[in-house]
Amino acid sequence: MRATGLIVILIGLIIVVLGALIWLGAFSWFGRLPGDFRYEGENVRFYFPLASMLIISLLLSFLFNLLRRFF
Repeated sequence: MRATGLIVILIGLIIVVLGALIWLGAFSWFGRLPGDFRYEGENVRFYFPLASMLIISLLLSFLFNLLRRFF
């Protein structure tokens, strides 16, 4: 039961740190990478964040592999 509590606390701390970084503007570059496609016409806006999605996918894959290895 202690291990579960420790995991919940660690996840909470990670969420707080990420929230603080987002609030401070540390991720303002995110979504404006060279591989993110943006089209703004007169009446239409189209945004496809390809490079940003690839970065998120790599980070989540790495995180889940680490979790699978340790648990």
